Amino acid sequence: MALILVVDDEAGIREMIRAVLVGDGHEVVTAKGGEEAVGLIAGDTPDLVLTDLAMPGMSGVELLRHLSENHPDVPSIVITAYGSKESAVEAMRHGAVNYLEKPFDVEEMRLHVRRALRHRSLTDENRELRTRLAVERDLVGRNPAIDAVRELIARIAPTDSTVLITGESGTGKEVVARAIHRASPRADQPFVGINCAAIPAELLESEMFGHERGAFTGADLSRRGLVETAHGGTLFLDEIGDMPMAMQVKLLRFLQERRIRRVGGNREIPVDVRVLTATHQDLPELVQAGRFREDLYYRIHVIEVRMPPLRERREDIPEFVRCFAGRHAARMGRGEPVIDPAFFEALASYDWPGNIRELENVIERAVALAPGDRLTADTLPAEVLAAARGPVAPVEIPAGFDLEVHLDEERRRYMEAALALTEGVQKRAAELLGMTFRSFRYFAKKFGLTTGRTADQDSAGATAAGPPRGASGEE
Repeated sequence: MALILVVDDEAGIREMIRAVLVGDGHEVVTAKGGEEAVGLIAGDTPDLVLTDLAMPGMSGVELLRHLSENHPDVPSIVITAYGSKESAVEAMRHGAVNYLEKPFDVEEMRLHVRRALRHRSLTDENRELRTRLAVERDLVGRNPAIDAVRELIARIAPTDSTVLITGESGTGKEVVARAIHRASPRADQPFVGINCAAIPAELLESEMFGHERGAFTGADLSRRGLVETAHGGTLFLDEIGDMPMAMQVKLLRFLQERRIRRVGGNREIPVDVRVLTATHQDLPELVQAGRFREDLYYRIHVIEVRMPPLRERREDIPEFVRCFAGRHAARMGRGEPVIDPAFFEALASYDWPGNIRELENVIERAVALAPGDRLTADTLPAEVLAAARGPVAPVEIPAGFDLEVHLDEERRRYMEAALALTEGVQKRAAELLGMTFRSFRYFAKKFGLTTGRTADQDSAGATAAGPPRGASGEE
């Protein structure tokens, strides 16, 4: 079932078309002129428009022009008087998919309606496919939470709904905003981002809404603000939780009226933008603390997209690493890096408080420090390696503990194991343990480690020994 708008100044024709289409299972609304049709379209976008061309007031061609500018995906069929094919051709230049000449055959009308709705269905499917492909390209990873974000973006991108993107710093909130813009009907229009935390409070209003000449000292020329610059496209307000309270009032007014007034001006300027916002802060908590307006929160919190921290999607780290390593290696004029397994293991053990932004910085550092095209764990920062080694177990010292006796016991155990592996050859056992032969023979004698091998078999010419250098036999 489709929603079809029928526009004709003749009540009889309107009712006849409505009766036929309702009988075919469609929902039909009617308008007696172009102005009324525009109001109905603003309230609920139809799947198809059938419109007469010759009407008092707004003509059918003007209505088609409005549709092509504001709802380009909505197909239209025009109804024209007999012998007015030139008008029909003009209408098709403005987006009509077909035309009917009065008096028209009902079955012919049904055929045109079915074809137009099939065309609309194929257009919707193609747009959804393009949207999903764009989102797949922009968002890295296969974690279930990221799959859910992709699915949500694909559903909301074609709409004009306001979106609040939440998540810790560095999780990729701006990437999500850009993905929504690129997958939206506004993709060929500007994407303008404003970091509300980076602009001083006294300059934020001028940056956002612009100013007129002479509005303040140094305002020698009138200047458009970033909101005006985004006209027709997407406005992204990053770190909106840091916006001063005075600016929150002005932003709320703009969101309600979609009009701005430049600083020092008295002219209201209409602006058509889709608004996306982002924050790493808990906005409900800020509302409770009186630092964020409750009415503004509900205005921007139409749809929420939450970006998970990197520690909740560790399985995506290798894909990020390969992406960042290839990008920075190419920038530095190097070949595609080979990445050691130990490198990945170390990264997976770290909690990434700075999230994806921190990971990219670490990978850039590793590529820069690597002696060749291989990334090894020794190119990673100390805090990442420390996490890979794990926490150091606390040392417990029992009553009556004797460190020298403990060290001798451990030394004896390792020496016995080395002799067993080397079939009793002391020289080879010493090499295995990284000891000098002289030191090994001293401790072997001290511990009574007999091997069944003669001294000559071990080392012809080795000197019998007193203790090695160092009071406790240390090398």
